[in-house]
Amino acid sequence: MRTPQFRLPGLAFLLVAALALVAAPLPAQYFGRNKVQYESFKFSVLRTVHFDIYFYPAEQDAAQAVARMAERWYARYSRLLNHQLRGRQAVIIYASHPNFEQTNAISGALGEGTGGVTEVLKRRIVLPLASSLAQTDHVLGHELVHAFQYDITGEGIGANFRLPGAARLPLWFIEGMAEYLSIGPVDPNTAMWLRDAAERHKLPTISKLYDDAHYFPYRYGQAFWAFIAGRYGDAMVGEILRKAGHAGKPEIALEQVTGLKTDSLSKLWRAAIEASYDPLSTVTSPPRTYGRLLVGGAKLPGLNVAPALSPDGSEMVFFSARDLFSIDLFLADPRTGQVKRRITRTALDPHYQSLEFISSAGAWDAAGRRIALGAVANGKAVLSILDAASGRVEREIPLPDVGEVFNPTWSPDGRSVVFSALAGGFTDLFRYDLTDNSLDRLTNDAYADFEPAWSPDGRTIAFVTDRFTTKLNTLEYGAYELALMDVRTGAIARLAAFPDAKNINPQWTPDGRSLYFVSDHNGISNVYRVELADGRLSQITNLYAGTSGITDLSPVLSVAQGSGSLVYGVYEGSGYNLYALDSAGALAGGPVRAPLAVVSPAVLPPQDRISAELRTALADPMTGLPPESSYAVQPYRARMTLDYISQPSIAVGADRFGTYVGGGLGMFWSDMLGNHNLVTATQINGGFKDVSALVGYENDAHRWNWGLAAQQIPFYAGAYGIGTATVLGEPAYIQQVTLFRQINREVALQAAYPFSTAARVEFSAGIDNVGFDTQIETQAIAQSDGYLFYDSVTAGPSLSDINLATGTAAFVYDNSVFGATSPLLGQRFRLEVSPAAGTLSWVTLLADYRRYVIPVRPFTIAARLMHYGRYGSGAEDVRLTPLYLGYPSLIRGYDIGSFSINECPQGTTGLCPAFDRLLGSRLFVGNLELRFPLLGALGIGNGYYGAFPIEAALFADGGLAYCSGNEANFCVGDNKAVYSTGAALRVNVFGYAVGEIDLVKPWQRPDKGWYVELSLTPGF
Repeated sequence: MRTPQFRLPGLAFLLVAALALVAAPLPAQYFGRNKVQYESFKFSVLRTVHFDIYFYPAEQDAAQAVARMAERWYARYSRLLNHQLRGRQAVIIYASHPNFEQTNAISGALGEGTGGVTEVLKRRIVLPLASSLAQTDHVLGHELVHAFQYDITGEGIGANFRLPGAARLPLWFIEGMAEYLSIGPVDPNTAMWLRDAAERHKLPTISKLYDDAHYFPYRYGQAFWAFIAGRYGDAMVGEILRKAGHAGKPEIALEQVTGLKTDSLSKLWRAAIEASYDPLSTVTSPPRTYGRLLVGGAKLPGLNVAPALSPDGSEMVFFSARDLFSIDLFLADPRTGQVKRRITRTALDPHYQSLEFISSAGAWDAAGRRIALGAVANGKAVLSILDAASGRVEREIPLPDVGEVFNPTWSPDGRSVVFSALAGGFTDLFRYDLTDNSLDRLTNDAYADFEPAWSPDGRTIAFVTDRFTTKLNTLEYGAYELALMDVRTGAIARLAAFPDAKNINPQWTPDGRSLYFVSDHNGISNVYRVELADGRLSQITNLYAGTSGITDLSPVLSVAQGSGSLVYGVYEGSGYNLYALDSAGALAGGPVRAPLAVVSPAVLPPQDRISAELRTALADPMTGLPPESSYAVQPYRARMTLDYISQPSIAVGADRFGTYVGGGLGMFWSDMLGNHNLVTATQINGGFKDVSALVGYENDAHRWNWGLAAQQIPFYAGAYGIGTATVLGEPAYIQQVTLFRQINREVALQAAYPFSTAARVEFSAGIDNVGFDTQIETQAIAQSDGYLFYDSVTAGPSLSDINLATGTAAFVYDNSVFGATSPLLGQRFRLEVSPAAGTLSWVTLLADYRRYVIPVRPFTIAARLMHYGRYGSGAEDVRLTPLYLGYPSLIRGYDIGSFSINECPQGTTGLCPAFDRLLGSRLFVGNLELRFPLLGALGIGNGYYGAFPIEAALFADGGLAYCSGNEANFCVGDNKAVYSTGAALRVNVFGYAVGEIDLVKPWQRPDKGWYVELSLTPGF
């Protein structure tokens, strides 16, 4: 009887999946950077009427203030949106951003630009405390809007385990609404963005907000909501949200409420912006009026911020995104604007998690020899002292008592550094003595004190504070004002500038008689100067858009203490540029211009609003504010609740092996902090042997992550045969269908320890059982009339079970920068050993090294060398699945589905050399690839990838599969290497998967020419 063999894909393990299952760390990743829990936080829960505030001892005082803020926001939003939240609202706070980045309540990495998150499953608000009470209050208010959005458009926390309608709405709609409701229609920062776009005739339409990355959804979304609420009333915000959540499209809701299509609304919105800001163009001046462009513009567009001039004005450091993959510190010549070199390399160096580029700048010592930086290393705040000439870290000072360090400033004698730091959720001034190695806290209260600047004579420190007008008992936040501290006595004096306006970033003139600073007293941020002797004010710039860093409080100004030259940042052309002022006339400034009578530059259009409900609510500090009191606090106890249930499935059917019932269900559980996670999943396809089931528990509460898992997974293969025989005296066809079932059962313990964000070790130990089962259906059919003589299902011969004790130890390193479809820069490698002992004994060895180099932007040369193999007496047992070399993720051009019977010589009794050489117990793989962004390289669209993230590549693959002997039935190949070359296109499919299409030539398949291969595979 001739028995042609066939296999179902489930039997041959996909190598990549197998590797991930065998040796995955608890985050279930083969490569990838680590989320490190540097600290174990002991949380407590503070309960108010509507909120559960989760905090730990270092932030106990701040937690009381957050609780009162939350209740006040709740009163505002419940009235403005006409809605009461269902269930209690969780708020998890962290004392600093480095602590926040360690949270397990939010999966994945959190960048330092993330000020807070409201996740959808438990509706948790998670945020770090900011540099001031006002900033923390704003972020809390912003995130609480998201909680209302989810609840209004959903069915409560976890109801039916379906995502709320708000989760389907675009960012400009959701984030813009949160910004509008938490800030209001008066915002100098967002107004600056609008003026810049209006000046360049680049104002967006509503449709542009969806797909044009130039239009930041927070800023432009806020501006759009300010327009809608100003024209139709604040009450319309909640109504539009409800309708959009139901329809799933903002356009439908906007038309239903306003009666206008989005094209008409876009025209009205743009017209309102132009009408509001056009009058400003005649009474303001462009930045080139006051000085020369230094860094930015067409030469270096994008992010160039936080300048710091050397004392003699001959050198300048600043933060820039010119490297594309990270924001680093660069050194430039302020006389020519030439960038000399990059000082830090944070994209590939895992040492620094942050350079605090959003809220801080570097500082030169008086000799111009050293640069001080606030940074975060190994999850801790540090003060880094760099050698200016070489960029080498001369000294790194851990500061365990503070969470983050901002804006260092040197004493004139170079002995001490003063800086602002976040400690316990509040920002104060600190002084570190570099000689005595001692730290002194200069201020210690809930007021915000930041951006210090040491005077040239060493007797005074200028800084920014809200202490003169903030009322802590009612949480009324005053304006940021300038202050002077006597270094000897610690006495603080108010330096009058502009009341009821932002006054930040003080910088001394070389003679110590004046201070430059930035203020938005007329609605536009400009540079001013104040004389200390008599308080006389001068205006240095009068810009149309404004001077700004990344945020409205970021440092933007620097003065050379020797030469007196000045550099400041400007928001211009949707980017941040640096300008230099050198002339005595420009540095002296002129009279302060009076605010405009007819136009308020800080108001988001329209200037005349039909409703003041939101502005009234935001200006009222008392409504909803609970009195100062000690709320009930209890220790946090982890209790897992159900987060999500997958879509259940059920099926009933019958086939040649009988009737069966099938179905599946998955459930995910976790505690409020995300430290404890449980997943349960099952898929039923018949009897117990056909049940796939998984139970897994993961504990991420400490730096050691560990977990337990138990699972059963059946895999299937089959064979079909046909022949003839005589049955009951008549000739008959005999056909057999054989079902081979392999059932894997496993109980495993896994653990992982991250040394840094790039390096970790992984361990696992488990017990495995692999069972085998065979069912044979035999049919006899009369040749004469097709009569079915018999149809029987019997058990066939099976392999004996395999029982194993397994273990794994691995070291993983990954500092690579991953683009939209593949890594672009850096390196990653994995070294792993996995012994197995029991019925069989073998050791699996894995060495996988990958390197990515950019010789010329935007081209990346990617290379991989990998060995994966089983060694030992049981390595080639017939019961083990062979390793397959031809998966597209390994060697392209040899995919199992691309082979045909024509490639197998006839008369070789099932042998197929072209295919058999791809099977073995050991693999060697080598890949070389030149990859580049196709549209970006062609100049189609903006940014690295251009209009759409499509990656093109030219590749060469090679590999070898072999066995040490010929014991297994799969060890029949000729042990010859295989190669392929070709071209590839990869596309990121909306963030869900990476699709790859290859035009490939497999050189060891003589009957196969160039062909097209499809796969869902990120670049190696």
